[in-house]
Amino acid sequence: MAKAVLIDLFSLGGSSWNNQIQESIIRTLETLGEEDTFQAPLVYLMCCQTLRSERNGQEVLHKAIQGFHCPEKGSEVVCAESTVASLYTIKQKLDAKHISTVKIILPSQRKPLMREYIDQLFTNVYQFEFKDLQMNCEENHLKKSTVPQNELVPFTDQDVERIRSEIKIFLESLPGLKGNLIILKSVLIPDHVFLHGFTTRTGGISYIPTLSSFNLFSSAKRRDPPAVVKENLRRLATAAGFNQDTYYRVKVNHASDVWVMGKAKPDNYDGIVTNQKGVTIAAPGADCIPVLFADPVKKACGAAHSGWQGTLLGVSMAVVNAMITEYGCNVKDILVVLGPSVGPCCFKLPQESAKEFHRIDPKCVRLYESSNPYVDIRRATRVLLEAGGVLPQNIQDDSVTDQNQNLTLCTSCCPDQFYSHVRDGENFGTQIGFISIKD
Repeated sequence: MAKAVLIDLFSLGGSSWNNQIQESIIRTLETLGEEDTFQAPLVYLMCCQTLRSERNGQEVLHKAIQGFHCPEKGSEVVCAESTVASLYTIKQKLDAKHISTVKIILPSQRKPLMREYIDQLFTNVYQFEFKDLQMNCEENHLKKSTVPQNELVPFTDQDVERIRSEIKIFLESLPGLKGNLIILKSVLIPDHVFLHGFTTRTGGISYIPTLSSFNLFSSAKRRDPPAVVKENLRRLATAAGFNQDTYYRVKVNHASDVWVMGKAKPDNYDGIVTNQKGVTIAAPGADCIPVLFADPVKKACGAAHSGWQGTLLGVSMAVVNAMITEYGCNVKDILVVLGPSVGPCCFKLPQESAKEFHRIDPKCVRLYESSNPYVDIRRATRVLLEAGGVLPQNIQDDSVTDQNQNLTLCTSCCPDQFYSHVRDGENFGTQIGFISIKD
């Protein structure tokens, strides 16, 4: 497994350099090559932009550190104006090489700050080990920390806020990737009553290939940290016109529990309903169906995450029934839109699970006799909704006559537009469907 070492020199400006620091870095690099636990690791030296200078119109590294920049030998110097910019550049290099194990060697007074940067910019996919950067003392070569423990400055809440603000400002400055931010909207949901849409995968700042670029979900198993996802969400809120501070997404459990906003929140819920204005609710999807519900008469709405298990458990009708019970909605007034999701062209299940869909409607299963038949979770959703009283014309899915109005596109078949677990594997990105009631 590839490993890396990060030597944090960011607190050392050009005027701070001397022979002792130079020798200490050389010795540190030599020691790394001798350690059994790090066989020829990639080494990144993180330093401040002040260690760069202009020469003949070109930016070059300060002479003191230039000799350490040898990419062909696995040693690279990364200079930037801020710690977050340096660290984010190094993170991109780590991710490009699929490296998850990192040793950070740094001055002891920088350790609390670095831990906060790491917490904000990395997930549990990565493993970090911290080690003090040691300095050689004059001629006897005894080692000591760059700053004695009793001289360390306490790390405060203000320091945490400063770091988080620095990260937020930096991420906001990054350009959108893979094109413009695109929001798909349904003609079925009245625009004068509801704000709604389904996201695609372009216009965000997520750079890892399977997450690029508008990923809207972070987890301990993925490389996209919450700070990046939050910035993507901020860009969506700005483009769509909703308040990010009153945004709520379902807590996926692949079941059929529904949270009625304003009542006690379940531990997990795959559906949300509300009649509160200015509140945006959302459901994720990356093959599973993000389903939106709107009643323009009672001015209530809902969102559901409907995977194959949630579909069988009736999550969509659970949302409809919650709207009827809580807000007095008439089932015939409720509009339902199925968003981008895996189509029957690409989705297979073991035969035992496929049998459950066959019971709902034989047309939901193709190649039924095979060990892994193709399954249509969208058709099953429609059949169950119609059986529950939702009018056929009030359901928008891939059966629409005008394909220009089709939002229920296959996520697996459209890699340039959507994320897909089926196609991309475990480190997949996530899009959402969102809805709110306008003031």
